Amino acid sequence: MRTILTSLLLLAAALASAAESAPAIAAAEKYDFVVAKDGSGDFATVQEAINAVPDLCGSYRTRILIREGRYEEKLIIPQTKINLSLIGEGDAVITYGDYASKKNRFDQEMGTAGSSSCYIFPVDFYAENITFENSAGPVGQAVACFVGGDRSVFKNCRFLGNQDTLYTHSTGRQYYTGCYIEGTVDFIFGKSTALFDDCVIHCKRAGGYITAPATPQGQRHGYVFTNCKLTADSAAVRCWYSRPWRDYGQTVFVRCDVGGHIRPEGWHNWRKPEREKTAFYAEYGCTGPGSDTTRRVPWAKVLPSDEGYTLAEILGGDDNWDPTSLTGAPRADAQAAPRAVVYP
Repeated sequence: MRTILTSLLLLAAALASAAESAPAIAAAEKYDFVVAKDGSGDFATVQEAINAVPDLCGSYRTRILIREGRYEEKLIIPQTKINLSLIGEGDAVITYGDYASKKNRFDQEMGTAGSSSCYIFPVDFYAENITFENSAGPVGQAVACFVGGDRSVFKNCRFLGNQDTLYTHSTGRQYYTGCYIEGTVDFIFGKSTALFDDCVIHCKRAGGYITAPATPQGQRHGYVFTNCKLTADSAAVRCWYSRPWRDYGQTVFVRCDVGGHIRPEGWHNWRKPEREKTAFYAEYGCTGPGSDTTRRVPWAKVLPSDEGYTLAEILGGDDNWDPTSLTGAPRADAQAAPRAVVYP
C-alpha cells in the first residue's frame, strides 16, 4: 500500500510539473526563438537571438518572444534581419545608458546617433509590448531607440528617456500605435514619415519641445499624430509642440487631446525666422485645455478638415503598405504572404 501511495504522489508531482511547464513549451513552439534572462529560453540576451536570425529571408517572418525582464544591452539589429518581429511577454525592457557626450574607447564623444540603446535597420520590422529605454538620465542627448528602416511598426511599446528619446533616422515609413513616448527636449526627432495613432506623448520638463522634424524637402508628410493624448509631469509647463530641426520640418496634430502644458503659441522656429516660410506646422480638431488655436504663431496652420491624413495617404506609398496587416501573432497562425523586399 505504501508503495502504491508513493507512486501516486510521484505521479501527481510529475503531472503538476508538466502542467506548469506546458505554457512555456507552448510558447516556445509558437515562436522561432525565446529569450529569457533566467536561462529557460533559447537565449539569455536579445542580441544573441538577433544574431541567430537568418539573413535576407524575405518570405519568412521570424518571431522572437522576449520574456519579462530588464535586458541591459546595447542592441543592434542589422539591415539583413528583414521581416523580424519582437514580442514582449510581461514587462520586457531593453535598456542601456549611453549618452552623446560620453567618451568611447578612442576618447571621442559618442554623439547623439552613437548614444542609442537600440538600433533597428531592417525593413519590415515589428515590435509589440517592448520597452525601449535610455537609462542615462538628464545628461543631454541620449537616444533610447534609433529606427533606420522602412515599414517599421511599433504596437503597445514604450520609449523612455529624456532628450532625443526616439530617433526616426531614415526617410522610411514608421507606424506607432498604442505607444507611450516620453522625454524633455526634441524627444521625437528625425527625417521619417511617421504616424503616431492613439499614443500617449508625455513631456517631463518645462519649456521642452515634443518634436524636432528634419523632413526632407518634397516629402509629403513628416510627423502626424492622430487621436493621441498629450500629457506632462506637473512641473512640465509651457512646452512647445515642435521646432523644425531642418528647414522643411513637418508636424501635424489631428484630433488629439492636448494638455494645458502646451504653450498658447504652440510652435517654435528654432530661432531661425526663415524656417517659418518652409516648415509645415498644423493641427485639426484637437480638444483639451491646450488646444485653443487663437494665440498660435501666425505662420502655423489650422486645417479646415483632416483630408489627406488617413493612414493610407500618410504611409501607403507606391507599394500600398498597410501596417495594420502586421501582427504579433505566434507561429500557429498563417505566415505572412511573401513580398518583394525593397531596400532603403
